[in-house]
Amino acid sequence: MSTRFLRATAVAAVAALSLTACTDDEPDATTSPSPTASAAAAAFPVTVTADNGEFTFDAAPQRIVSLSPTATEMLYAVGAGDQVVAVDPFSYFPPEAPVDDSLNTFPEPSVEAISAFEPDLVVFQSEPGTLADSLASIGVTAVQFETVDDFEEIYTQIERIGAITGHIAGAAAVVAQMQTDLDAVLANLPEGTAGLTYFHEISPDYYTSTSSTFIGKVYALLGLVNIADEAGAAAGTDFPQMNAEEIVEADPDLIFLADANCCEQTPESVAGRDGWAEVSAVVNGGVIVVDEDLASRWGPRIVQFLEEVVTALQARADALVNA
Repeated sequence: MSTRFLRATAVAAVAALSLTACTDDEPDATTSPSPTASAAAAAFPVTVTADNGEFTFDAAPQRIVSLSPTATEMLYAVGAGDQVVAVDPFSYFPPEAPVDDSLNTFPEPSVEAISAFEPDLVVFQSEPGTLADSLASIGVTAVQFETVDDFEEIYTQIERIGAITGHIAGAAAVVAQMQTDLDAVLANLPEGTAGLTYFHEISPDYYTSTSSTFIGKVYALLGLVNIADEAGAAAGTDFPQMNAEEIVEADPDLIFLADANCCEQTPESVAGRDGWAEVSAVVNGGVIVVDEDLASRWGPRIVQFLEEVVTALQARADALVNA
């Protein structure tokens, strides 16, 4: 029996990882709740560790506001979509998510706008100031789930969101499916992928990300080598701005365009840049458009991102063989 199966089973029973749950007293013998309701009730009270502290929930929240696109995707994936009453303007997946423009998170969320939805839980990604404390002062619990470092942390966040919302089994199923799909993706890597160099383009002015970022670690799973690491170390940031000369000189085998939707960048426009026509990625069909939403979120769809990248790598490998 695989360790992943054991883990999923354990999560379904006790919420797993750094999460502790306590069951209530025996239910009244005169009541006959459904099996699903009984299982959900048995999971509470539950104590969960988030990035801004430890929280105990006596029951599943029923009016959730999400200020994080990734958290929104996780909430719907585990089965808590019906408990979500409003989400920020960037939480446009899944399509049925109740987007509300009043929840714009820039420069910082409005406590008044949030409170208008009468939430019993707010989930957010970054703390622009005193959001959690401000909400706590009006009796609203706000839990923070920051950007993760690897897949294990993705699984942990999904499991915690499942526990908070009363969907432990749903979370376990999502994690198990992600693990299965990830194994399948990595098993189908085309030969010769390991060691290929790449440049991940966030914007047309050559901002990029290093191997230390989450997306950098995703590419590392495929054995790819990031040309931006030296620039990042020199600039003291994981999101350095390179210049065209640096990139051309590094001659990456692959260029991933995460700015196609926002900024209309294409393989053709890259080939037309001054001095880029002879870059290996351009010559060998290695300029690959990626979904910028998938590339910037670490929810369940990150495996889909890897699938799309591997499909593009296979197309490149086939083209080179047939050239």
